[in-house]
Amino acid sequence: MARLPGADTLDRLPTAPSCSRSPAWTFAVIAGAIWADHAWGRYWGWDPKETWSFITWLVYAAFLHARATAGWRGLRAAYIQLFGFACLMFNLVGVNLWISGLHSYAHVP
Repeated sequence: MARLPGADTLDRLPTAPSCSRSPAWTFAVIAGAIWADHAWGRYWGWDPKETWSFITWLVYAAFLHARATAGWRGLRAAYIQLFGFACLMFNLVGVNLWISGLHSYAHVP
């Protein structure tokens, strides 16, 4: 246990990657909407992949907002971060395999 970082370090650890990836994720959602307008003639079509991308973006934005303005630390911030990671994994795996849409590989019966 002595080799593990302190509680403050473990609390700050997920914030840096979220801060650095948030602009990239924001750009990806906006660029995807612009591309969709050129490809399909609409910015947003409520496709499962684009919807879950937006949901994931919202969860991570809520995490950063809670840390910056409300001062959430510890377990509350960790729960939001874990929920965001679960949304991300569902977006990357679950939507592709189990939900049919324009961006998925799910078999449509």
